[in-house]
Amino acid sequence: MRRKKTKASERVNLQNLPMLNPDAAGIDVGAKQHLVAVPADRDPRPVRTFQAFTPQLHELAAWLKRCGIRTVALESTGIYWLSLYEVLEQDGLEVRVVNARHVKHVPGRSKTDVLDCQWIQKLHSFGLLNGSFRPDPPIRKLRTYLRLRDNLVVNNTQAIHHLQKALFEMNVQLSNVISDVSGETGLRIIEAIIAGERNPEQLAALCSSRIKASRETVAKSLHGNWDSALLHCLKTALETYHFTHCQIQECDLCIQRQLAELDARAPLPDSAASLKEQLHRVCGVDLTKIPGIKEQAAQIIISEVGLDMTKWNTEKQFSAFLGLSPDNRISGGKVLSRSTRKVYNRAADTLRLSAQSLTHSKSALGAKYRRLKARLGAPKAIVAMAHHLARLVYRMLRYGQNYVEKGIEHYERKFRLQRIKWLKKEARALNLQLVAA
Repeated sequence: MRRKKTKASERVNLQNLPMLNPDAAGIDVGAKQHLVAVPADRDPRPVRTFQAFTPQLHELAAWLKRCGIRTVALESTGIYWLSLYEVLEQDGLEVRVVNARHVKHVPGRSKTDVLDCQWIQKLHSFGLLNGSFRPDPPIRKLRTYLRLRDNLVVNNTQAIHHLQKALFEMNVQLSNVISDVSGETGLRIIEAIIAGERNPEQLAALCSSRIKASRETVAKSLHGNWDSALLHCLKTALETYHFTHCQIQECDLCIQRQLAELDARAPLPDSAASLKEQLHRVCGVDLTKIPGIKEQAAQIIISEVGLDMTKWNTEKQFSAFLGLSPDNRISGGKVLSRSTRKVYNRAADTLRLSAQSLTHSKSALGAKYRRLKARLGAPKAIVAMAHHLARLVYRMLRYGQNYVEKGIEHYERKFRLQRIKWLKKEARALNLQLVAA
């Protein structure tokens, strides 16, 4: 008869583990209040509740310091932990943001708010919790600006779509004669329509000399239904486009100022004008020399992973953090799965796009990508090359090494020598001799 496991046998026996963090606290984060647990010998009330208001967060940090706490672990619950993290970090406490699934999957965990914070404190005191990556405060500011800019670009694109939709509903076929309705000519014509101009010839006369379509064709496309409701939709979309465009420009200025405030790693002037020079100054190396990585891509990468590569011991750990390394599932000596980890990381997405742009690159990396694409297919080749680019970025930022492009000929020669070496090895295994033609 199969013996039924008891609840006590399922629990992790923590009594025999060495205590690595005796000055540890655990926090169960919530939207309205946070439950905090400290070791039982530090306070008569080792578990306390603090409201999520800013004054109470400072009271929480002061209480932890009075209890002799040096390190704190808290679950990454939604976005509610961000303000608490900032306050604790400013007060000099070591804060470790823990993936909630890692805490949940440890056996022996009971589910109440009070027991949650005590369980987090206990696991953290025994060193069983790994903290998630958090970049330094200046990099976090840069990341906030860049993520905001991405959202503004999405809003700007939606406004352009609304412009096109309003024009189609009015049967003004402007997008069929010019390539971009948000360009100089398109905006000039739309603004004239909103101002009250209805004459197609007068509107067609606003075209730039770069427009390939004839003025007669453009005039034919500008006959439409001038319904007041549709004109209001067109006006609203245009105002939204101009508003988001101004916001993007303001955000770009904030990004430039934040880059200028970062510490310099290369002897370049602080007043470096171009984005490429600014990135070279703060990184110490020129990431844009890597084929496929442009200025915008390099900017996103450093805003997501920072400049301090010592937080990852090896480039393999860095690639695994980005979700670009195979997450091998092995059982009984057999590899069950080689797929990458399912993580969302903007730096990894940027590296994938950079790898995809190597399709027509006349470089060694371009030649390698085309070979992998022919052998593995595009999806796997993109991930493999993104992994390669991630390792190059790690080496350049960690050791200050500059990238040296050796060209397609060097890569093809190296690949040919590797193939010959492999063929000789196979020939010896078959007791054959390889003879050059």
